[in-house]
Amino acid sequence: MAKKDQQKPGWKSIPEGGLIIEPGNADDYKTGGWRTYRPMIDQEICINCHICWIYCPDSSIISKDEEIKGYDYDHCKGCGICANECPVDAITMLEEGNLSEK
Repeated sequence: MAKKDQQKPGWKSIPEGGLIIEPGNADDYKTGGWRTYRPMIDQEICINCHICWIYCPDSSIISKDEEIKGYDYDHCKGCGICANECPVDAITMLEEGNLSEK
């Protein structure tokens, strides 16, 4: 195989305007690795108002049976909008490096 055949596509192969031409592709890209801070929810304080769920730009907050159950950390970028919008301060942003996986 020639070296030219092994090259990655160049800028000319990108659709005009940088359009995303395949719908629903966000699930294919796990962007949680960008995160510096991780949101943690205190279920005892949470009133399940879903304001965090509404404001989350990544749709990373998991809601089931009208209750906030947790986060999709594969896609959460740790922006902190959920914690900022929570009316009862049930969400805390913790530095990623200081956490131990449960």
